[in-house]
Amino acid sequence: MRIIFIFLTTLLTGCSAASIFSPQSENVLHSASVSAVQNQQVDTFYDYQLATPTGQILSISALTEHITDADVILIGEWHTHSAIHRFQTDLLKQLNTQKANITLSMEQFSRDSQPVLNQYLAGEIGEQPFTKQANAWPNYESDYRPLIEYAKSNQVDVIAANAPKAIVQCIGRVGLEYLETLPVQQRRDIAETVDNSASEYKEKFMASLHHGTPEQTEKQYSAQISWDETMAESITHYLAQNPDKQVMHIAGKFHTEGGLGTATSILNRNSALNIVVITPVTQLQPNSSDYQLLVLDPPTRFVKPENRMRAYKALSQRNKDLKCD
Repeated sequence: MRIIFIFLTTLLTGCSAASIFSPQSENVLHSASVSAVQNQQVDTFYDYQLATPTGQILSISALTEHITDADVILIGEWHTHSAIHRFQTDLLKQLNTQKANITLSMEQFSRDSQPVLNQYLAGEIGEQPFTKQANAWPNYESDYRPLIEYAKSNQVDVIAANAPKAIVQCIGRVGLEYLETLPVQQRRDIAETVDNSASEYKEKFMASLHHGTPEQTEKQYSAQISWDETMAESITHYLAQNPDKQVMHIAGKFHTEGGLGTATSILNRNSALNIVVITPVTQLQPNSSDYQLLVLDPPTRFVKPENRMRAYKALSQRNKDLKCD
């Protein structure tokens, strides 16, 4: 299969040759594996449909053929969306069946939980102490248990890729200088280098904020990019030690979409890596930079403005007991 490499120099800070797969011509596709696939109905929150960046429908087996040479597959998600989580498990199984060299990497676990995650995968502890000690997300049982259980049953490595939440929250309050106050062991739980300089990703993040002083928003971005830098470093360190592996990483859509965020941070560490991005959408586009995962639009979160403001206020109070001394 011939793949066209798109060099996204304007998107990827510090990378002169960004190796993100983005085939923009229909002639790169195996017509037999694509044209035979018919549109599937996407009318429940368990349904999904895959498509190329140009909007041509793909089966999951055809997708794995397209991305077989990727070093890293980034799957963006809307957290708690059932169809997206179903797809993640389907793809992990398909990739493992196809090549048996896949490794799962997850935003949902931080580096300090790697030992207990390893214990669970080895069958040394049960699920309850695992989820408690690893600070599993509240939606673990419904959304991430299928991934972990598949990995456990099939001896698939799992990378606890992220930075600890409390440390990142303190970066958001104090700034990157907070890292200088950490003990050596805790400092290792965050990427050695955190680049918060100007970038398209930073512009996108700042545009998503609705309030705050320049100093506050700068600290908030430093916290945001700390997630991406740490996940990227976790992935590149693993691949340096396991060069024959392919990593499938799952994270929030904002971290992965368009080759920004985590993809940029990966390529800044190793520009030779080939990256595929798969992004959830509610309408297929003919000129996307990413492979597309068509799902139903999440329900409207708020109808009444007062409910939205009440939720925002509660969100702003959630870290009031945070101590960053």
